[in-house]
Formats: sequence, structure tokens, C-alpha cells
Amino acid sequence: MLYLISLGLNDERDITLRELEIVKKCDLIYLENYTSVLNCSVKDLEKLFKKKIKLANRKLVESSNEVIENAKKKDVAFLVPGDIFSATTHIDLFLRAKKEKINVKILHNASILTAIGETGLMLYNFGKTTSIPFIEGDWLIETPYNVLKMNLQNNLHTLFLLDLRPEEKKFLTINQAIKFLLDIEKKKKENIFTEGILCVACSALGSDKQEIKADKAKNLLKIKFKNFPQCLIVPAKLHFMEEETLNLYK
Repeated sequence: MLYLISLGLNDERDITLRELEIVKKCDLIYLENYTSVLNCSVKDLEKLFKKKIKLANRKLVESSNEVIENAKKKDVAFLVPGDIFSATTHIDLFLRAKKEKINVKILHNASILTAIGETGLMLYNFGKTTSIPFIEGDWLIETPYNVLKMNLQNNLHTLFLLDLRPEEKKFLTINQAIKFLLDIEKKKKENIFTEGILCVACSALGSDKQEIKADKAKNLLKIKFKNFPQCLIVPAKLHFMEEETLNLYK
């Protein structure tokens, strides 16, 4: 059996009782460590589970069959921060397991895609989610800007997920994301993302150290958000209840 287990957004205490029971009986435990991070160490998880954990990087998950082959003979737990299919690529692992006739059990948990509701922005009013990557050289990927443009044209909010490389302890910041979008605006000059646009900055959402700030882009640039992961939201036209809630974070 392959168990795809979602760990939630904060630390080892966010695992559900049902998930914990399953993990404790599994023969092998993998922790995916490239799409997001928890606010706890591997040792904290091992102490709770009373079992050793093997870290699974992108190469191990996407370019090898190690997890699949082990699940043919043993009970394997594959742990993922957040939710297994929210903002991740793990549907591929699920499909490969199914093709090999492996029994798969999926267990869900909190996700950034639902936790953003704490900002007061209604989830039904969000458009396409997009990511802002680390800048490599002088090349600016315009996809995030174009997604924002499309969403605003349809009066939909935009969630930007910010790139991270946990193995390198490297995390894209809200400040870098805003500068990224402003640089594309300077190039395209379409008046989509300006210094005066309202943004909502979220850091470590779902944890005890979370921060939510709503302000103009130029003002958010002056704030140093210390906790990770971080994300950025650009709202479209606001419902009066959304506006009232955002005022709490100004």
C-alpha cells in the first residue's frame, strides 16, 4: 500500500490522528522536501512517529521508481507539507502507482489554497494561481504578469506562490516577488502591476508566526517578512466584506 499523506501547514502537530496511526504502522516513511516546508525539523517528526524518515527530493520522486518499487512489497508513507495535490505535482506519483496496480490511500490536510481565506478574500473570487520563480540571469519570465492581467480582466483575485529550494535553504521573498512584477511592468508598460496597486502579503500562513499585511506594493517593499514560506495576493474588485476584513491587516 502507498499512503499519500498531507501534513498541513505548520508543524508535526498538524498531522491528523488517522494519519498518525497509519504512519506508525508503515514500513517506510518518505518526506517530500522540495515543494514546501514545515515549521519543525525532521527529528521532531521522527520523535512523534518513533520511526526514521527518508528525505525525498525532486529527483527521487519524479525521476526514479524507488517509492513505487518499495510500495509493491511494503506499506509506504509518502508525506507532503500542506495538501498532497494542492500546489504540487504529485498526481504523477499517484498515476504511476495506479499503473503498477498498487493500492493507494490519499489523506488530505490544510493547504495554502484554502488558508488564504483568512485574509478575508473569498476563495470563489480567485482566478488562476501562478508561481514566481527565482530569477536566473537577466531573463524575466512574464507568465506571472500575464496571469495577473487575465485574472484582473475577469475581476478575479490572483495568488502568487513564491519559489523555494529547501535543500539550499533558499526562499523567494515577498519583496523579491513585488520587484519581479514591477520589473516586468517597466518592460511591458501595460499598467497592470504598479507601485500603488493593493497587495496582500502572507508569510508562514497557518503557523503561529504567520503575518498578513495589506497595503500598496511600494509600502510592502519597506517591510521585511522573516518567516517562510511566503505568498503574495493581488485582489481584484473587492466585495464590501472582503474590504472590511482586509482593513484589519493594514
